[in-house]
Amino acid sequence: MPLPLYLLALAVFAMGTSEFMLAGLLPDIASDLDVTVGTAGTLTSAFAIGMIVGAPLAAALARNWSRRSSLLGFVLTFTAAHAVGAVTTGFPVLFATRVVAALANAGFLAVALTTAATLVPPDRKGRALAVLLSGTTVATIAGVPGGSVLGTLLGWRATFWAVAALCLPAALGILKAVPAGRVEEEGTGRPALQAELAQLTRPPLILVMLLGALVNAATFGSFTFLAPVVTGTAGLGELWISVVLVLFGAGSFAGVTVAGRLSDRRPGLVIAVGGPLLVIGWSALAVLANEPIALFALVFVQGALSFALGSTLITRVLYEAAQAPTMAGSYATAALNVGAAVGPLIAATALGTAAGILGPLWASGLLVAIALLIAFPFRTVVAAGRSTEALS
Repeated sequence: MPLPLYLLALAVFAMGTSEFMLAGLLPDIASDLDVTVGTAGTLTSAFAIGMIVGAPLAAALARNWSRRSSLLGFVLTFTAAHAVGAVTTGFPVLFATRVVAALANAGFLAVALTTAATLVPPDRKGRALAVLLSGTTVATIAGVPGGSVLGTLLGWRATFWAVAALCLPAALGILKAVPAGRVEEEGTGRPALQAELAQLTRPPLILVMLLGALVNAATFGSFTFLAPVVTGTAGLGELWISVVLVLFGAGSFAGVTVAGRLSDRRPGLVIAVGGPLLVIGWSALAVLANEPIALFALVFVQGALSFALGSTLITRVLYEAAQAPTMAGSYATAALNVGAAVGPLIAATALGTAAGILGPLWASGLLVAIALLIAFPFRTVVAAGRSTEALS
């Protein structure tokens, strides 16, 4: 894999750390800025909404920029937002910086996904995507726990400064290593924006975006509420929460790495095997969560299966949106973040059912099962190694 791809992954690592780190910082932020924890929690919603809206908007605005300029601009904007957030004394300003950071993150990821696909041969998009998304999985393994520890020792502002600092070498690497060419310089021409947006009317693209969103909703729904399962159902101390999150992150890294070698040529294998196992795994985790050893093992497995299946479906989005070269990455980003925003809401609703704190696990299994039921009639489309017009 080319060096620029790993530099993009470094930036994704910093942005992934920022996206997930607030879970451990909200009490300190609330106390420091004199707001309730519930109010501080709206920072997470602001980031998710900014990601969903920002992906297509930022990608459309960056169409006339070079890839290098787009990526560099988004990284520097993201860095500046964290620097301002680190020094502000007012919650409204911090809220605004989270929206700006999310817009920059969404724009960066949208362009990075498209750029990653151009850095490798056409039949290796899945492997390129695996390298890029490894930045997110490593963030859950090291970035988020590290940010939590840093916040505990030096305060939440130090974590914001650390994220900003992580972006600087990535920005320098992008400036030096990412090709500066525009999309129209890389092929026979660039479609009009209207033509690229028209791709969203194609049933195959809508299908794989929906499936990707459902699987990601299942992933984030359970991930968000793993802490009460660890301390409540399993009866472990709070320190074990970080252990479980790291295990999930390690599994996700393994899953996205393995899937990266299969998702280009054998996506059907990943979906046919990983999908049913993922449903069974969420159910098994709900049943066996009171046994710590089973909890640890299943969390690792579910992290691997979730990201293997999810990254494969997002790769399918890139293939199906091949006729939208500047917007394909934004469609993939939007699918990911719709799931990330909706999943925790569904999981939170499940907390109020008879299943209690195990409700999110059952809900995740149901979401994946729904995805498989939707996919089954169109399995030849979903499992195709390249884009297809079968549903058009």
